[in-house]
Amino acid sequence: MKILVLGATGYAGFHISRALRQEGHTVLGLTRDATSTRSRELLVEEVRPVEGLMSAPETYRAALEEADAVICAALDMNDPLGSDRLLFRTLREAQERTGRSRHLVFTTGITFLTTTGGVWDEKTPADPGNPLHLRARAEQDLADSGLPHTVLRPSFIYGGSGRSSKSAQWFAAARKGEPVFYGDTTKRYTWVHVDDLAAAYVTVLRRPEAFDGEVFMLGDEHQPTLLSVQQACLNAAGYSGDISFESADMGGILESCADRDELVDSAKARTALGWQPRHPGILEDTLTYYAAWDRAQPQN
Repeated sequence: MKILVLGATGYAGFHISRALRQEGHTVLGLTRDATSTRSRELLVEEVRPVEGLMSAPETYRAALEEADAVICAALDMNDPLGSDRLLFRTLREAQERTGRSRHLVFTTGITFLTTTGGVWDEKTPADPGNPLHLRARAEQDLADSGLPHTVLRPSFIYGGSGRSSKSAQWFAAARKGEPVFYGDTTKRYTWVHVDDLAAAYVTVLRRPEAFDGEVFMLGDEHQPTLLSVQQACLNAAGYSGDISFESADMGGILESCADRDELVDSAKARTALGWQPRHPGILEDTLTYYAAWDRAQPQN
């Protein structure tokens, strides 16, 4: 197929684009700047950059109409719900003009779900009071649109370049000598390696019609405390000093929203998709993840 990936230069989007190309698809990657280093890296992976903005559908409309499927791995921080709705509208308009539908694989997350005191699955309700509830609203808008689609909800991502991951933040903090832990020291998260995550997108697009309207949680079976993961990342980066502890509020809205256990049951993805995480977990190979992040940093 020919597949348009929105967010192709982002952390998850880059790995998704590369995995799709390795599967044999033609991949078009939306990027703000087609001359950027990250866009050149897409070219090396045989992904064709398309310069444009998620908030401006006219910049990617031609690529979307050319495509057989679309992946959204982007989040417009200026107007997240507005840009999502523009994407849905652009897909509907393309379908009306061409008489051909394009399956959308839409990426959200898990932090907008309600606190249950247990493990979350696809039936866990969203929390209307959560600032990230707009992700649930986008999912509902997509379901109401009638567009062929699949929703994927990754847990916390690690591996590869790290980019925007928590592990990368801690590697960088170790280098600066200023690590901070925010919030409850006993909270536990579910994680997913970025390449395992990318494999789920590849699997969905092998038989998109089989997964139309479905939602899948994606995470491995490990449930380490966040503090143990931070300590492992700092150790891997060679930091042996103290960690400062602050309230979650001091870390901003994302730290506040995720100041609790965020544990995922991916049984549905394992059963329906045949998806299985292949990496050993973030605590098992932290030195390797640090080395990958370190190599990805700009060289002086």
